[in-house]
Parts: sequence; C-alpha cells; structure tokens
Amino acid sequence: MSTALNSLGALEAAHKLQRRELTAVQLVRACFARIEQRENTVHAWTALQKQAALDHAEILDNGALRGPLHGLPIGVKDLFDTVDLPTRYGSPIYERHRPGLDAASVALCRASGAIVVGKTVTTEFATYQAGPTRNPRNEAYTPGGSSSGSAAAVADEMVPFALGSQTAGSIIRPASYCGIVGFKPTFGAIPRAGVKSLAESLDTVGGFARSVQDVALFASVMMRDPRMLNLAYEGKPRIGMCRTLQWRHAQAETKEAFAQAAATLSRAGAVVEEVPLPSQDCMLVQLHADIMAFESSQSLAYERLEHASQLSPKIQAILEAGSQITAEEHIRNLARAEESRARVNSWFQDFDVVLAPSAAGEAPFADLGTGDPQFSRAWTLFGLPCLNLPFATGPQGLPVGLQVIGQRYDDHHTLAVAAWVHERLLAANAPDIGASDMWPRG
Repeated sequence: MSTALNSLGALEAAHKLQRRELTAVQLVRACFARIEQRENTVHAWTALQKQAALDHAEILDNGALRGPLHGLPIGVKDLFDTVDLPTRYGSPIYERHRPGLDAASVALCRASGAIVVGKTVTTEFATYQAGPTRNPRNEAYTPGGSSSGSAAAVADEMVPFALGSQTAGSIIRPASYCGIVGFKPTFGAIPRAGVKSLAESLDTVGGFARSVQDVALFASVMMRDPRMLNLAYEGKPRIGMCRTLQWRHAQAETKEAFAQAAATLSRAGAVVEEVPLPSQDCMLVQLHADIMAFESSQSLAYERLEHASQLSPKIQAILEAGSQITAEEHIRNLARAEESRARVNSWFQDFDVVLAPSAAGEAPFADLGTGDPQFSRAWTLFGLPCLNLPFATGPQGLPVGLQVIGQRYDDHHTLAVAAWVHERLLAANAPDIGASDMWPRG
C-alpha cells in the first residue's frame, strides 16, 4: 500500500493536520508532485494555482486551526465560480470568464480551511460533450461525465476531495467508472449559488473522495451538519435491492456485483429484500430527460440565442428538444415526477436504504463518449441522497460500483448505513487491501 502523502484519505489527512503531525505545505507539495507526474496522461485540470495554494498552506500552518478542512487540498469542478481562477463551464463561450466571487460551496470549504489547488474538467455545461480527461485506471477509457476531472483527480490521488455536481448521473457514474466514492446529497442540501445552472429542479452539488467517511467530512461543512462527522451505526440495516426498470441494460459485471452484494450483506446480518418495481414508473428515464431538456433550454437561453455557433451539436440537440416542450407539458411532467416520488418515498417505511446499479457496467472506451446516465436519472429526479460504493471489477479490470439511495433529507442516516455497507462489501471482496488500492494506476 502506498505511503505517499497524496495517498492519504481526506479524514486521515485532516486528523494529521489538526494534530500538527503534517503540515499543509507538505500535503500540497505532495499533491502537486502527483499532478505533475500524471496530468499529461489523465488531463483532469483546466487551471492550477500552485504558488497561491502553497502560500495559502503556509498561512494556515503558521496560524490557528480554521475548521474541519484545515489544510486539505481540493479540486473544484469548472462549473463552480471561483474568484481566483477562470471559470469556463466547459465552453469556449466563457474562455476569458473570471467571476467576481466564489460559489457558495467553494466559500464554505475555504472558510473551513480547504485549499483550492485548481479547477477540474467538466463537460460542456455539464452535459455530454466529452472533455480531454481520461480514466486514471486505464486512459483508453472514459472517466464518465460531467464531473470527469473531479472524479479522475480524486481517483488518481491528485487531491483527497473534489467538488462535483449532478443533473442526471454526473457524480454517481464517474465515481463508478473511476472506482471512488461519489456523494450526491438530497436536492438542495448544499447551496447551488454560483454554480452554472443547467436544470433548476435537478442540479445538485456534491463531491468525490476515497471513502464514505471522507465525503461525509466535506458534507458536514457544506451542509452545516456536524452529525456527518459521526457515522457510527449499530444494528441490522434493512436494505432494498432495486434492479430498476433499466435492468435489461445492465452488463454482466453489474449483475454479478448486485448479486454478490445481496449475498454478502445478508450474511453480515442485514435484512435484504427485493424492491418491487411499479409498472407506472416505466417512463421515468424519459420523464427526467424531458424535464432536463426543457429547463436546460431555459437556463442556457443566452448561450442558445446569442452563441449557437459555439455550442456542440450534442448540446444543440438537447436545447432544441427542450425548446419544443411547452410550459403546459413541463408542468404535467413535474406533476408526474411528484407522483412517482411519493411512491418511492413510501419504500423507506420498510427500508433504511435501497441498493441499485450505478451504471450499466465498466467504463466504455473514451471515443464512445462519457457513458449513459440512465441508472441515475430517476434517483436524481426524486432528489434522493445517493452514494456510489466501489468494490468489484469487470472483465477489463476496471471498477464496478453500486449506489446506495436513502430517504430525502435523511443524508446522515444514509451515509451511516452506506459506511456500514461499504465496509462489509470491501471486506468480502478484497480482505487484504483498501479501496484505493483495488485497481492499478500509472
């Protein structure tokens, strides 16, 4: 197992920094050494600020402790405004854009002592036009989208945490492809101010780390909920296994991981049961796509009307489809989503969490795009907290994960149960190694 400082998880590094056993300068230098070693292969970053990060680290080392994130280097998805770095939203339209302030989530992290080392690659306006980032497990494959750079930077141990966002599957899918933990909290639990809007009723701020405890550390700051710092869970969780109505698209490795998880958790003492799938929810993926398209055509009205020639054909198609949906149709779609959400909410009378596929399978080749978000669309539509838990591998040796879904506004309990679940899945699948050492990297 690697002992390099950049390999430290966020929580372990935070504890060392709090006890002054590690300096922020040492940790920042180690992260930049990794970035300099690997960035020409991974292409996770759009902008870096090494000297500014080191200057900030030195100030922190010579001053009082700032908060739970004191001295921790982080990456910020280039969809989030930053006062000290360019913010391009993955589009040439904003090539020279320099915001005058930080996004709220970035400001909260900085106020708690985090050090922003740079901006990570996003797809175009967080949609489907891939950027240059490659999967750090094997650069022939995609890291997923739209939070591609954030997922890749954390998976390659360039930083212990990175901010991301999800409108369809932009946290869960890249976390699954890259083999790390991705956390999409309850819709609205982390403020979206200063994050470029794509779909107003769907956009959700979250992030990536290498353990459930690590993402919980950052959630405690951005959600202003110190309960996240204690994920102790006693008892036997009730777990619903949900194949989803997209099961026919699941590849063999996902089906195997699903079956393995059910058996492992049952042996560990959990109450594991299949979740029935209501037939009336068969169109949820399309319903989400329609809501997203309508709201995207509204949110990106300026770009669509004034800079159409600088938009990719992929996003032009989404915006054109959205512009054809009427306001009346959109209102009906929102009402249908609310009806389905109410049905799903009733599941949590019987289950603590639901376990479902994160993606169809391993990451596809990079030249095939960023992958399909179909296994996340419904959970995003419902606004439920979700985490990707990596623990298995597919036929190409790439990561395969499942997602834990919790009840809306019950993020702390979801994280606690997810930590319990992940510990047992890792122990059963790889008893002698940690999550960050399960797959080879360069």
